[in-house]
Amino acid sequence: MSGSHDVYEVLTVAATAVPFTAATFANRDHIHFTVEAGAVRLRVDGGAPTASDGHELEVSDVGVLESPDEIQKGQFIRRDGVTATLRGTGGRGHHA
Repeated sequence: MSGSHDVYEVLTVAATAVPFTAATFANRDHIHFTVEAGAVRLRVDGGAPTASDGHELEVSDVGVLESPDEIQKGQFIRRDGVTATLRGTGGRGHHA
């Protein structure tokens, strides 16, 4: 990771789709995150994911929300009935 990473959030992902906290990631252009404890599904098109619809992310996967639009629209939900934890770090500038 390069650029400025200056905010951090731990997000609990259960049976209802949730985004990262908008106020925490205001004015950031990306979030790097890791998935812990349980698999999740992600949508970044403004629709809500379900346990059977959305991009699958497994435990230990690392993902990136790559733009303010993805940060605003991105939502996660647990996939297999196991509550997951996401750890996200947000920043501005270049990301890899």
